[in-house]
Amino acid sequence: MKPFVPKFIKAKQQGLLHEKIQQSTALLSSCTLCPRQCKVDRTKNEKGFCSTGEKAVVASFAPHFGEEPQLVGDKGSGTIFFTHCNLKCVFCQNYDISVNGMGQEADDGQIAAIMLYLQKIGCHNINLVTPSHVVPQILRALDIAAGQGLNIPLVYNCSGYESIDTLYILKDVIDIYMPDFKFWDPVVCEMCCHAQDYPQVVRKAIKLMHDQVGDLKVDKNGIACSGLIVRHLVMPENLAGTHHILKFLKEKISSHTHVNVMSQYRPMGDAGKIKALSRSLTTEEFQKALKMARDLNLKIIQ
Repeated sequence: MKPFVPKFIKAKQQGLLHEKIQQSTALLSSCTLCPRQCKVDRTKNEKGFCSTGEKAVVASFAPHFGEEPQLVGDKGSGTIFFTHCNLKCVFCQNYDISVNGMGQEADDGQIAAIMLYLQKIGCHNINLVTPSHVVPQILRALDIAAGQGLNIPLVYNCSGYESIDTLYILKDVIDIYMPDFKFWDPVVCEMCCHAQDYPQVVRKAIKLMHDQVGDLKVDKNGIACSGLIVRHLVMPENLAGTHHILKFLKEKISSHTHVNVMSQYRPMGDAGKIKALSRSLTTEEFQKALKMARDLNLKIIQ
């Protein structure tokens, strides 16, 4: 078996990475990186919905052992948590990071150094958490890090609320896409994240992600090297529309889609102010959602 080579290394060797840096950076002057289409000039530190100006803000970085087993292995997934978010769900478990802005600005060289540090300590991948609003900064850092020996898979760990144009820029750079598919009903989306278009956006985004990377592939040790993983957080009272989402993944993406059906919903952030979101998920609700995934024969990650 040939040794795995991350896509970004090939892109750099072929000059594609430089082109993608130029394309994504050009979007910052009238920002259209995500579906919010704020069109603020982030090169002048103007801030739109994501509350991020010219520089990326990093909340933390470390080997993470709570991610999917295919990412964690025995050395951990090398997570970089980017501050702020283009979705800002009212119940976010990382509310201090996504909404309150906890973190420090980091330039491209500092982000590259973080990537190389995570590789040096043995992490199996670089896991970019909430990256959608800082794609140009990530690509510039990646160019630096690849030039200094970065050679582990790149994970794009996002909410699913992605611009198709930005995803086209990321083609041949990202090895593993790990989007959420949060909600099916536009009314619930508006209530939770003021993004009524989320369902139609995420369906197109996940389709394109799968077109780019295919089903999940692992190496001889069971560690992911490429492909798609979808996360779905089960909500109280079936607010997420779980069956619709799982059926879509089975029928429109792939019968081999790897899905992490997650049970950890609890009313964090401002969720307690909304009656429908003010209680935790029950065991019965979660087991019902798991049965749906099993009945559809999806690849369930637990």
